[in-house]
Amino acid sequence: MAKQRRVAKPTRTHKPRAAAKKAPPRRSAAVVKRASPRRQSVVAATAVAPPRAKPGFYEAVAIYERGVQALQRHEFQAAAGFFRNVLDHYPDERELLERARLYLRVCERETVRQPPAPKTPEERVYAATMALNAGDYGQATDHLQRALAENPDSDHAHYTMSVVLGIRGRIDEGIEHLRQAIALNPENRALARQDPDLESLRSHSAFRAALDTAPASPRRRPRIRPT
Repeated sequence: MAKQRRVAKPTRTHKPRAAAKKAPPRRSAAVVKRASPRRQSVVAATAVAPPRAKPGFYEAVAIYERGVQALQRHEFQAAAGFFRNVLDHYPDERELLERARLYLRVCERETVRQPPAPKTPEERVYAATMALNAGDYGQATDHLQRALAENPDSDHAHYTMSVVLGIRGRIDEGIEHLRQAIALNPENRALARQDPDLESLRSHSAFRAALDTAPASPRRRPRIRPT
């Protein structure tokens, strides 16, 4: 029997595997994509520069602060004028407008409560007495100075001024006004001896001398020649 020839199987050729494509390396969260130099400058300016204030902002704030200062001094009419200025001329400052409206209502309410300003020396002395009782010695002094400027012969104004100045520690000036009050009206002598409001002056030797003041001679009025 003839032997069958063994045919060798063709060897299997293996195609070389294609090299695996390398995935691009992952970027960490910290890596930030670079922008163009122009974009970088815009981003930096946006992040650093503060928003620009609107035109007139600083002027509005200055007027508003003057109104607050006047309000703290109880100058309600002046303060109301500043707040109205802000409301009328700076309508874009919304946050400032809300505060200005609030303080304006306070000023208008307090202005209604205040009594009318004194116009005569007698009204000024009365206003000074009210301020003295309220502990506002500066306001009392101001009213009395105006009363004496208009009527230097007001014994009531001189007497009240002596009380105010004594409380403020201006002893010499207080005693001088007391002396003038007694000279203009001797009845103030008995009142000064027992008045507890003059306690700050009573311990000084000049106070006793002021009680001995002689009445002032009446001033001669100039004669009016007939025309």
